[in-house]
Amino acid sequence: MYRLELFALTVLYLFSCSASASSTFDPRSFSKSTATCTATNRPLGKKETTVDIRLDYVDINPSAQTTLILVHGWPSLWSSWSNQIQEFKEDYHLIVPDLRGFGESTHPDEVRRSGTMPDLVGDLACILKHANISSAVCVGHDWGSGVCYEAGRSRPDLFPGVVGITVPYMPAEGDYTPVQDLLGVLPKLSYQIFLDKTVQAIAELDPDMRRTIRATLRTVASPPPDDFLASQTSYLAAWDNVTEIPPVPFFTSDEEDYFVEQYSSQGFKYTLQFYSADASPDRYASWAFAHAQGNYTIPQPVLAIFPNEDPVADWELLSKILKSADFLPNLRTDIMPGSHWCHLEYPETFNALLRNWLDQFFGAYAGHDEL
Repeated sequence: MYRLELFALTVLYLFSCSASASSTFDPRSFSKSTATCTATNRPLGKKETTVDIRLDYVDINPSAQTTLILVHGWPSLWSSWSNQIQEFKEDYHLIVPDLRGFGESTHPDEVRRSGTMPDLVGDLACILKHANISSAVCVGHDWGSGVCYEAGRSRPDLFPGVVGITVPYMPAEGDYTPVQDLLGVLPKLSYQIFLDKTVQAIAELDPDMRRTIRATLRTVASPPPDDFLASQTSYLAAWDNVTEIPPVPFFTSDEEDYFVEQYSSQGFKYTLQFYSADASPDRYASWAFAHAQGNYTIPQPVLAIFPNEDPVADWELLSKILKSADFLPNLRTDIMPGSHWCHLEYPETFNALLRNWLDQFFGAYAGHDEL
């Protein structure tokens, strides 16, 4: 989108903001629903077992015609969609889950082999069934983007539209590429090598959860050290010379406290499923599932939103290298200011872009048939 159009959308958004959008967000004021879902536990060297897990989600405005399911990444929680909840709660039905292993949503147990993208798409399908919803536009950020892209690819019957924020669509057409092979061009992915070492990662992330959260959730105006994310042997070492990391810039103190409280229930262990990348764990299994199916195209409407100041990567450039658009025939791509957490850092701009796209494709969508 041209800068003039982006500016115009932002101005229109600012003039149309409701009073509720600027009010303080209190995550504790929202009640959670809980779906009991079947999941597969795949312990190394042992027989797979089927277990029940509980998946918590917030259900807002269920009488609305169109449903959006808002899917967070790492280390976010459902409440990281605060600005979108306040913006869209009057116009859309919002389903906002904590993914398996996050918050109080439980996990099958074997984190390295029981948290694939197909597993997580199954979780979304279970939540929608529990909420009595037949379809929803999938809006994802970070790893949530990957979940939503896989949801759109493998379950077009459930997900008539996909929004991917920050991370582009990574089609499984070619060979599997280990993270290690990407470090020459994307050195800030080095942290993923460390987070793949589950035991060591937990030992570093869990002792001071507030410090871990503050270290991760930064903005352009309040950035991390230059060498943050560039180590294969530590996640937090780049902050060693900082006694107290500043608070999360886009959270109130209550919102930050809520994050810390939620992580205190299970720690970070079960959230590390995204970083299991050896020859058999979650990441490889996710690629193998899609690769074996062979249908890499997502024909539904897709919106990709890339921030232009993410220290991890130039995601727009990566999307071109991956040739994502070749597999997304109904794609719109928007570039906006911000770092990795652009929907939290510049919510007015982000919400304007999302609303414009939703109005174009789903403003009159009658997809809220009860099951």
